[in-house]
Amino acid sequence: MQREDKQLELVLENFQSKLNEFKAQIYALIFKLEHERDNVNWTTVLDTFAVFSTQYTAIMKYLSYEKLPQLRNYSVLPLMLNPERDEDLARITENRVPALSHDIVPDFLRTKTEPEVEHKLMQVEHKAGGLQFETAQKQLAAFNKVVNHVLDLVSKAREEWEVETGARVGIGQTSSVADLHTLVSAVSMGKNLKPMVPQVSPGGMMVPPTGRPVTPSMGPNTPPMGMMPKPPTGMKTNVKAAGAPHPYR
Repeated sequence: MQREDKQLELVLENFQSKLNEFKAQIYALIFKLEHERDNVNWTTVLDTFAVFSTQYTAIMKYLSYEKLPQLRNYSVLPLMLNPERDEDLARITENRVPALSHDIVPDFLRTKTEPEVEHKLMQVEHKAGGLQFETAQKQLAAFNKVVNHVLDLVSKAREEWEVETGARVGIGQTSSVADLHTLVSAVSMGKNLKPMVPQVSPGGMMVPPTGRPVTPSMGPNTPPMGMMPKPPTGMKTNVKAAGAPHPYR
């Protein structure tokens, strides 16, 4: 008997520690939603719910372990009812249950459902029992039709999503961020570009670097090179050598 009591006490301690961790995660999410709602995005909430699911699965897996005692086989009974406030009970329950009084115990240790819930359940059962067999079958067939239609829509959307996701994964990357940054740096700041040094001819003249020849802009009426127009016959020209004296000096 003592061995079973010790094992039960150990199980309850581990179960309480897991519940406290789960409760701390819930409190953290509630605090963020109430005080930091501007900084919370949907990905953070989804990650938190994923943690909730993992912890809940771990708790249920722990309780379903074969060597653990079945807690549903044990009953919780108050040893003493007291209308006055119990500080230890309030501390354990975080002020949710201040005392085990005659008003609180029937609600927390009730073995049957609430009277209102039980009354509504009886109404539903009575209504279901008053239906005829053919009417019930028609309603059941209509309900199954609606459910199957919704299931088909969900399955189709899931297949399309999986195909789209697979297509995105199969497409190879056709660009490089590093090459893009290199091109932008070269165009804007001339980074990694070699300067073009002009060449010197044997006669000492500067020759522009080899490359695409630069030609002066030519208008639509500009004649081709080597075919310059002759001056008009009526125009007089007076071209003198550079060393000839000016006639008006």
